[in-house]
Amino acid sequence: MAENSRVLYASEPALDIAEFRRVLVESGLGETRPVDDPARLQAMLSGANLVLTARLDIEDKPLVGVARAVTDFSWVCYISELAVSRSAQGLGIGKGLMDEARRQLGPSVAISLISVPGAVGFYERIGMQRMADAFWFSRQG
Repeated sequence: MAENSRVLYASEPALDIAEFRRVLVESGLGETRPVDDPARLQAMLSGANLVLTARLDIEDKPLVGVARAVTDFSWVCYISELAVSRSAQGLGIGKGLMDEARRQLGPSVAISLISVPGAVGFYERIGMQRMADAFWFSRQG
């Protein structure tokens, strides 16, 4: 990624499934997401009611980051994925996506997520509060 490239953040509800898959794989989340199941990836995108993207402001506007969320736009927003291509990690794009989510949702909407272990430090650095009481039923398929 060019150091002086500008990043464009936008809501992209009709994000292309191939672009979504590519960023998941390039971010490392491909190891924990169904990247070889296009129908399930499409269902994941279709079921989200907030899909934010980060694209480089260069000729073909390549996708380098995605935040996929479910929200009521009033009380809470759950971030299902925050994925940034490895080539763009460390450049502020993840924080930019979270800032864009906060901007679009407004100050009255809380944001929650479950972090993969390797990303805990990132969420703490951007000011998210760690919560001890999360609960989970594991997937059965």
